[in-house]
Amino acid sequence: MKKEPFRLTALQVQWVLVVGFLTIGYALYLRYMAIELTQVRLECEGGLQTMLCKSRLVATYLFKSYVFGAVAMIVAVLHLIRPSIVTLTVGLIAACLGIVLYNIGLSGVALGLLILGFARPAPATA
Repeated sequence: MKKEPFRLTALQVQWVLVVGFLTIGYALYLRYMAIELTQVRLECEGGLQTMLCKSRLVATYLFKSYVFGAVAMIVAVLHLIRPSIVTLTVGLIAACLGIVLYNIGLSGVALGLLILGFARPAPATA
């Protein structure tokens, strides 16, 4: 019996596109409007307690600890072993955040592994 490679339906492709664009948009907003903007940095370090400052603090901690790249890599390996839409979506989110927020090395390799997941056969359904 020949196994078919992992393929997305039209609805799943739309879902992945929407999630990918929203993730890239939020990561770009966070990077250029919260992390790199001097005025926001000074206000947040001065003690301002807004949602933007808290998001900036969390994102800064996560990219300094290479969490985005590590999570993207782990999920991409899981997707390579057993491809599914869930692992593809989670891996894409982590990799997009990692690429924009300074975890380029691991996130780039993870994106390559996510693409390689399409060459694997889909898991058998019962």
